[in-house]
Amino acid sequence: MATLCRPTVCVPEHVITMEQTLDLCRSVHADHPQLDLALRLIRNTGVAKRHIVRPIEETLKHPGFESRNAVYETEAKARVPAVVRQALEDAQLRAQDIDMIIYVSCTGFMMPSLTAWMINAMGFRTDTKQLPIAQLGCAAGGAAVNRAHDFCTAYPEANALIVSCEFCSLCYQPSDLEVGNLLSNGLFGDGVGAAVVRGKGGTGMELHRNSSYIIPQTEDWIMYDVKSTGFHFKLDRRVPGTMEPLAPSLKDLAKLHGWDAAALDFYIIHAGGPRILDDLSKYLGVAPEAFRFSRATLTEYGNIASAVVLDALRRLFDENGTADAARGLLAGFGPGITAEISLGSWTSDRGTG
Repeated sequence: MATLCRPTVCVPEHVITMEQTLDLCRSVHADHPQLDLALRLIRNTGVAKRHIVRPIEETLKHPGFESRNAVYETEAKARVPAVVRQALEDAQLRAQDIDMIIYVSCTGFMMPSLTAWMINAMGFRTDTKQLPIAQLGCAAGGAAVNRAHDFCTAYPEANALIVSCEFCSLCYQPSDLEVGNLLSNGLFGDGVGAAVVRGKGGTGMELHRNSSYIIPQTEDWIMYDVKSTGFHFKLDRRVPGTMEPLAPSLKDLAKLHGWDAAALDFYIIHAGGPRILDDLSKYLGVAPEAFRFSRATLTEYGNIASAVVLDALRRLFDENGTADAARGLLAGFGPGITAEISLGSWTSDRGTG
């Protein structure tokens, strides 16, 4: 069976704290009629700090979409290789052992995808399959795991590399004054992650089953308006309440596999915000502590979009993993409103670390 190996996640060197974010909101939007509401919502995120690819002084400027996208490409090429090399090393594979690269990102655009550059610059085979995913937002981390699982199920000897590159700070839009956008300015952070899914061998989450689910008629709840200035993030006020209709899809997948979603050993959940985790705890019937890895990512890095599930899994590895055969669930949530869900059990392959 396919195994999701140890992820590597790296965040940029520039840091902005919660207090700095609040101070900026007060100064930049001093006359905003809903400033107090925006400040309260930002405080309630629980994000202590975030990391961004440019100093805050540069981030607050808007030199235009063309310039921003050029920064995205430059930063991706500068930061992805080291993360990928470490993920390969942790999986005890070489670039030439990879049969598919799944690249997920919703914060910049390149054509051809960064996958083509990676193949040329990093020693991957020229017949490596490419699967760029650009429009699933935060759900793309879960989707990448699921598509890698599907690929390795179809080709049991194959290996897939997942790469997540999210520079959310490059989507800052100073002209957007909706409360939801002000909240996002205090919630999202930047990060790059990578992980290998091995068709055979490997230590990590052995993937058993996956599913996707979309809440009907919610496609405009999380979305981009694409304008001459770039991507304008739109967040509906109803989004924090989506765990009530999504939780049954997690329960159904577990039940289909003969498991109880409320009685698993580990949970790797996308941390869209604290209420997402609180409500999922409630509707799944699990203790809040079950989501400690996701909460730690949210606190230390903010919402790093598709990279959240990789970072939460990394934190499980940092706790020295868990017992062999321990049962777990991984889920990413994003635009659609979409859920991408995986079930798996822990395996320790002593031959591959």
